[in-house]
Amino acid sequence: MAKTASATDIFPYDDADEPLPHGGDLGAARRLFPGAPEPFIDLSTGINPNPYPLPPLSAEIFARLPDAAATGRLAATAAACYGVPSVDCVVAAPGTQILLPLVAGLVRPGRAAILSPTYNEHARAARLAGHGVAAPRELAALGDADLAVVTNPNSPDGRLLDKEPLLALAAGLRARGGMLVVDEAFMDVGPAGASLAGEIRGGNIVVLRSFGKFFGLAGLRLGFALADPPLAARLSALLGPWAVSGPASAVGAQALADAAWIGQTRKRLSDAARRLDRVLVDAGLAIVGGATLFRLAQTPAARALFDHLGDAGILVRPFADHPAWLRFGLPGDEQAWQRLQNAMAEFRVSQ
Repeated sequence: MAKTASATDIFPYDDADEPLPHGGDLGAARRLFPGAPEPFIDLSTGINPNPYPLPPLSAEIFARLPDAAATGRLAATAAACYGVPSVDCVVAAPGTQILLPLVAGLVRPGRAAILSPTYNEHARAARLAGHGVAAPRELAALGDADLAVVTNPNSPDGRLLDKEPLLALAAGLRARGGMLVVDEAFMDVGPAGASLAGEIRGGNIVVLRSFGKFFGLAGLRLGFALADPPLAARLSALLGPWAVSGPASAVGAQALADAAWIGQTRKRLSDAARRLDRVLVDAGLAIVGGATLFRLAQTPAARALFDHLGDAGILVRPFADHPAWLRFGLPGDEQAWQRLQNAMAEFRVSQ
């Protein structure tokens, strides 16, 4: 099928000043695949496709500036949910994306080392904060940095690092005035006890937690930085007043306290991830990584499969710097599962 837009609308590029394209751009997908059936199925993000049920919200919560007491309740609930030492360690923000350059700016401009491959925005944010950027592939290579950044569990390959080497890295950095940032955007589906959220008292560790991915409410724009109180206070001052909207505070506080929903969702997502593995392996792909919310698959026919799925109205995540990789999110309902299974079976037959 003829395409009317360049694949660079979806494939990432590297620019120090412009935000990098990522998954979730269905507008670009529709331009690239104008004849694809609707509704388009977006499997290009690692976002829970079955979101937390929104509670009823009064009109007043939209009409007034965010209430300080409500923001405090959100922070207290997040502290309990994530296991941080105190509520003073929690900084709520309109998504973790806005925190990246602010956190990088907590350290004087120097050398940022970002364990790679990983989320490309970390490098861009470090450059915006004035750092030179290196992208080592081994944790040991981060020890001489001024700013060390690790995504754990990692995207796109799901790499998971134990606490002990991360704490050792933080201790070494602390002796040199350096800081460790651990992006735990996917830790809600990570192993119990793997988070560094309870280990931030050293003074040079910042843990980032996303709300929208696990709770499936990315459009709400809510995330958290977890840090020792002096660092947390500096971040709060940089964000200024009313950083988080009233609706986001209300929804976030309820969702983070809903232990029953959280437990049930972890199980459901785990079951869905195993089902996705079977679909991909049956189609001849190799699973080379992933977390519960996404799977990273490899095939020499990745570009052909990306186009085939796009023509079928299914968007997955390609990687320009790893052309044999495709990342698959989880379908949200049985109809989406059937469309994916049918498209993958058709591709296997055609090969």
